[in-house]
Amino acid sequence: RSTDYGTTYEKLNDKVGLKTILSYLYVCPTNKRKIMLLTDPEVESSLLISSDEGATYQKYRLNFYIHSLLFHPKQEDWILAYSQDQKLFSSVEFGRRWLLLHEGVAPNRFYWSMMGSGREPDLVHLEAKTVDGHAQYITCKMQNCSEAVRSKPFPGYIDHNSLIVQGDYVFVQLTSGGRPHYYVSYRRNPFAQMKLPKYSLPKDMHVISTDENQVFAAVQEWNQNDTYNLYISDTRGIYFTLALENVKSSQGLEGNVMIDLYEVAGIKGMFLANKKIDNQVKTFITYNKGRDWSLLQAPDTDLRGNPIHCLLPYCSLHLHLKVSDNPYTSGNIASRDTAPSIIVASGNIGAELSDNDISMFVSSDAGNTWRQIFEEEHSVLYLDQGGVLVAMKHTSLPIRHLWLSFDEGRSWSKYSFTSLPLFVDGVLGEPGEETLIMTVFGHFSHRSEWQLVKVDYKSIFDRRCAEEDYRPWQLHSQGEACIMGAKRIYRKRKSEKKCMQGKYAGAMTSEPCVCTEADFDCDYGYERHSNGQCLPAFWYNPSSLSKDCSLGQSYLNSTGYRKVVSNNCTDGVRERYTAKPQKCPGKPPQGLRIITSDGKLTAEQGHNVTFLVQLEEGDLQRSLIQVDFGDGIAVSYANLSSTEDGIKHVYQNVGIFRVTVLVENSLGSDNAVLYLHVTCPLEHVHLSLPFVTTKNKEINATAVLWPSQVGTLTYVWWFGNNTEPLITLEGSITFTFSVEGMNSITVQEETQQDTKTIAVYEKFQSLRLSFSPNLDDYNPDIPEWRRDISKVVKRALVEVSYVHNLCISSKHVLVAVLPGLPTSAELFILPYQDATGGKKRTAADLEQKLNQNLVHFELKPGVRILVHAAHLSAAPLVDLTPSHSGSAMLMLLSVVFVGLAVFVIYKFKRKIPGLNIYAQMQNEKDQEMVSPVSQRESIPNVPQSELMSPEQLVDEKLEVHPIG
Repeated sequence: RSTDYGTTYEKLNDKVGLKTILSYLYVCPTNKRKIMLLTDPEVESSLLISSDEGATYQKYRLNFYIHSLLFHPKQEDWILAYSQDQKLFSSVEFGRRWLLLHEGVAPNRFYWSMMGSGREPDLVHLEAKTVDGHAQYITCKMQNCSEAVRSKPFPGYIDHNSLIVQGDYVFVQLTSGGRPHYYVSYRRNPFAQMKLPKYSLPKDMHVISTDENQVFAAVQEWNQNDTYNLYISDTRGIYFTLALENVKSSQGLEGNVMIDLYEVAGIKGMFLANKKIDNQVKTFITYNKGRDWSLLQAPDTDLRGNPIHCLLPYCSLHLHLKVSDNPYTSGNIASRDTAPSIIVASGNIGAELSDNDISMFVSSDAGNTWRQIFEEEHSVLYLDQGGVLVAMKHTSLPIRHLWLSFDEGRSWSKYSFTSLPLFVDGVLGEPGEETLIMTVFGHFSHRSEWQLVKVDYKSIFDRRCAEEDYRPWQLHSQGEACIMGAKRIYRKRKSEKKCMQGKYAGAMTSEPCVCTEADFDCDYGYERHSNGQCLPAFWYNPSSLSKDCSLGQSYLNSTGYRKVVSNNCTDGVRERYTAKPQKCPGKPPQGLRIITSDGKLTAEQGHNVTFLVQLEEGDLQRSLIQVDFGDGIAVSYANLSSTEDGIKHVYQNVGIFRVTVLVENSLGSDNAVLYLHVTCPLEHVHLSLPFVTTKNKEINATAVLWPSQVGTLTYVWWFGNNTEPLITLEGSITFTFSVEGMNSITVQEETQQDTKTIAVYEKFQSLRLSFSPNLDDYNPDIPEWRRDISKVVKRALVEVSYVHNLCISSKHVLVAVLPGLPTSAELFILPYQDATGGKKRTAADLEQKLNQNLVHFELKPGVRILVHAAHLSAAPLVDLTPSHSGSAMLMLLSVVFVGLAVFVIYKFKRKIPGLNIYAQMQNEKDQEMVSPVSQRESIPNVPQSELMSPEQLVDEKLEVHPIG
């Protein structure tokens, strides 16, 4: 122990016990006088506690083995201890007495309550394992965590090792249907699902920061392997927008994920990130929390003063952004709160980041300009608030010298710190960065003992800095002084002054700027286009915000923009870009749903079942609600207050019950149906069937299950408005519709159901559509994505039809994007008549427009998708019938044999006398009897597809071509 900055040391073996083996040392973060030592658990389980900075110790034996400790952020005597057998203990006496809090706690998933308001400081958050092996989020007081008093803020179970408590936010993860879903609670309010852009489909998520009432998260999406996308949230942590794509990631030594992102200390909103572009990694910088990113300008000259020819964007400066987990060694990059403009990092100049030719660079103006300071990697320490920079070479060889800079890295002086070369194992600066003392520790040889070298730089300075030794420095981004809505001026020591700075004073002044468009980011559901405008994404409906709104209330109607959180700008365009409160419109009930409170379609006889009534649009509070439970009992409610906790009912009999709900107000009504019965667990069912079919033609409907292996199941089918279901043990059935129009099919399998609509007509036209190949790069091959793309293609087709006077109504067009790659779709045009009563040539004309590249849509900014026609027919090309009829097979064989015969005759007609004349005569007869070309020419006003009836069509798997 040393009390004079490492000049002399006192040996403490006799004070802790000569035979004691120590494993770890803790210093209380809120009172540095209190120290705790842990003994080696393989020898004994004890604590050694000191309250006088380690001068004396008291020993306390434990009945458990400590794995890790967590000190309270404000109360110096409060500690949580995690044992090696996954038990959590608490102490209010700095470890002198312990209380068992909970068993089966997940490693590193226990937290103190750290809300800004400071309420309930003794509240503990933890993730615990239940008796049946599930994970659950629990909160309780540190002195009592019994079943009677503990709380479960998140309803139901969570994924293992997913609880994160950070500042005012709590995060959990729940996987269902093979996809992870993320939930957040802000300031202990009820949990809400985190909303990422619809098709991000995350595989993994890491919370990077929750500073300044905003969540910064890294998300690995469905099509990423070694990169992550950065997202930034609103204040509640619910709605996320993209900040930067394809940030490089790597695996740490313990298998943890390392994201190449660095937050610059001392300047809020400033980050550096390494982004992967076309297999090249480049370093980007932002000053406004990810709204705008730019490459780093390389230095003008190298270390020797030679000019560097490096032109953006083809060449730039790239930095390694790994921060060391070891407190005794520096990482690849360093910055300090007390020296906000100085950044020191290792990297290279060129087209991409490289592990070769690494040099050291420094910026003294917050990343605007850079200078090369060393041609090899060095560890750099900040002393005296960055007034002194100390550099020591990274090498496996022993060294004697270090380098000092007193002018923010512009010039360096060489100093010797030891008479004999030393293998350096680490360097420690005195905490606070106000002092000028550092300790170097290492070995003179691999067999020698530890050597501690104290380096004190006080003698270099003969005085403290006075006011005249400083100059003002304004933070800027390539000349732009307004950063995060404010102009900030800092105080810097003049480079020619050699004086000691002492305590850090912070920024001198901060003045708000007038708001401009640069202070606003795109709101959730909007994307920034090349012209700078924020427009709705193809999957987002801006009017959806008013759906959860009740008449008489108001909601915030987004302008497509939201101000960057913690941006301090005022006036200017703030009013124009800020979301406006708007009165909720009165609407008839629409999108009515009835579900059970647990989301399942099963119930046990004699037990309470809780039903929840939900509306997408409309106001339940001002509506009449009627519920028929299907067992002869019905109830009515005049307002929502009676159903806020759900509608409870007990079924006395076993069976399948048709539960119906009717909601009506003065503007209209809506109804919904739920079929309740008992079955084994199932996560998801998807109904697969054609989108269009002909009347009186058998179609095949198949139920696709997730997971696929769930044993023997009972399938319940409903067709149209028929109240009598069809029950099968097979997941596939055939059915015939005899009535034209839109018909629905519903399949239910115990806990899940799916409903699809099929169009039934005597005749119709269809086109197979293909897309430009770049659409495949964005195709996650899931039903939701296919449905949204179908809507976009339909809208584009209808617009083109009206522009070119085809006038196809959206009511008569169906588009179905098909599963698999390459991406393709079916276009169905249903029968209709124009104003004159005659049928129009729609499909053929539309096919012509498709082949002229007139149909297209924009998937995202800069990604344009062309829609092409593949082929035209007069009946559905989607047919899931598993077998062919015997007549079809005979027709196929006949065509094959006739084709072979004609081929042989044609090949040998000159060699066999008589056959030549017969072949010529037969050819002429064939041309007189049927010719697809002449037939179409003789009836020019009728499309070919309208000359064919469904009976003439062959199954899609059999294609017939004219031999001629």
